[in-house]
Amino acid sequence: MLYLASQSPRRRELLARLGLPFDVIDVDIPEHPGPGEAAEDYVRRVAREKAGAGLLQVSASPGACVLAADTEVVLDGRIYGKPVDAADAATMLRSLAGRSHRVLSAVYLVDAGREAEALSVSEVAFGALDEDLLAAYLDGGEWRGKAGAYGIQGAAQAFIAHLSGSHSGVMGLPLYETAGLLRGFGLAPTLGDARSAA
Repeated sequence: MLYLASQSPRRRELLARLGLPFDVIDVDIPEHPGPGEAAEDYVRRVAREKAGAGLLQVSASPGACVLAADTEVVLDGRIYGKPVDAADAATMLRSLAGRSHRVLSAVYLVDAGREAEALSVSEVAFGALDEDLLAAYLDGGEWRGKAGAYGIQGAAQAFIAHLSGSHSGVMGLPLYETAGLLRGFGLAPTLGDARSAA
């Protein structure tokens, strides 16, 4: 049985696109970079820790396989996590304006005897930000709970001038890499629309 160690509705939606049945489990992993920890190492570590914590929860289930992911926005080596409030979100978005940043999505898949990982790196270019548009976006609250204060699937698309890489990776689960990992574990995607059992 495949389990997704995430409560993210975006990840649930994306994984469902691969057509495999899955259940969702909730894991609580601290998400703070260590001193001097590179962004790539950080996203890989968090994804691995989420998968490991998830496997501990379902280890009694025969054939349990746990998928986890972590996505971060990175500019000039700085990891832009989830904003604490609207002012923090505004600061993040203004610093991303008119520049290109990277979005790193690490995916980790583990069962009782194997583990595998993949990393998707995308480049996202923001245009200049109109302050009225920014204010309306902040008022809408869509920035809450999103790395870098935005989600590519929502209203923040109006800020994005160019994307090079994986659209699903920027959303939080790169489907190309995820499908490859699943095939390696004998879980062949059908590209249907399986809904999670949760």
